[in-house]
Amino acid sequence: MFYYVLKYAVLGPLLRLLFRPRIEGLEHIPDDGAAIVAGNHLSFSDHFLMPAILKRRITFLAKAEYFTGPGIKGKLTAAFFHSIGQIPVDRSGKEAGQAAIREGLGVLDKGELLGIYPEGTRSHDGRLYKGKVGVAVIAIRAGVPVIPCAMVGTFEIQPPGQKVPKIKRVTIRFGEPLDFSRYAGLENQKAAIRAVTDEIMYAILNLSGQDYVDEYAVKAKAAQAEESRKFPRRPR
Repeated sequence: MFYYVLKYAVLGPLLRLLFRPRIEGLEHIPDDGAAIVAGNHLSFSDHFLMPAILKRRITFLAKAEYFTGPGIKGKLTAAFFHSIGQIPVDRSGKEAGQAAIREGLGVLDKGELLGIYPEGTRSHDGRLYKGKVGVAVIAIRAGVPVIPCAMVGTFEIQPPGQKVPKIKRVTIRFGEPLDFSRYAGLENQKAAIRAVTDEIMYAILNLSGQDYVDEYAVKAKAAQAEESRKFPRRPR
């Protein structure tokens, strides 16, 4: 109930008023039935802007850290993400990937929309990074279409480290649904799930116009952090 109050009466109208998002390809989102919406991830704002413009409810697999923060702020953040129907997923340990797949399949089994960021984390520099194969495993097992989505302009309004977004117009594009029924039963084949994932990422790339990096974002972030540690910038 609280989800719909936020979406239609509070947060949704406010976000549409402030950011005036241009919406392209909304007709590709099915009116009913299970489907995966797979998008790029440029900003914390993505969590709110895309759901705000969809007619249907969409559930994202959110990182567990959003639900376990300390103090009053942490509790408020956890309560908010729970209230809008987001599912916490522990990304650490060997079972993390399997837990995310189980949760995602549970959403789709109910005939709902599942939102996934295949990169696994926000881009730290605005580029599109290599997709993780969990989205492919879920899509093949569930036998549902994947709708690619591109957020354009959200990195500029709220890059990493910026708590309050700039008020600036953004664009949200949806592409034609991708059908992976030809891969049925191959969700345990590495070549198959890599091919499906790469096809999804290519569709997102075509929509977003980003530069592509054939490396996982987490690895690239770690390398950048290590370089900053070794060669810190001197204050001017």
